Amino acid sequence: QVQLVESGGGLVQPGGSLRLSCAASGIIFRLHVMDWYRQAPGKQRELVATITQGGNTDYADSVKGRFTISRDNAKNTVSLQMNSLKPEDTAVYYCHVVSSFLRQKTDNWGQGTQVTVSS
Repeated sequence: QVQLVESGGGLVQPGGSLRLSCAASGIIFRLHVMDWYRQAPGKQRELVATITQGGNTDYADSVKGRFTISRDNAKNTVSLQMNSLKPEDTAVYYCHVVSSFLRQKTDNWGQGTQVTVSS
């Protein structure tokens, strides 16, 4: 059973920083692409950042240059360093991984962590 547990959200002023972490279990972590998504009130969930098994990264245009995704395969964790935060970054942030079993692919999500950017 795949489990993803996020931590690190909170309230921060515009221009501030937060670091989110996600602890994964139930998968061979180093073999999986990991993502961070976010969902703001009244909006669709959107992909924020992706990191491949080899450490290649990709970002939504809205966060490029401000957010950094990283992974620690020894600790089975993926992190999202968020700098220069803006009010529009306010959302629930979710860790995500696609697992496979007998050719069946499953989207797995954490419980989410709230990030609020406000003065």
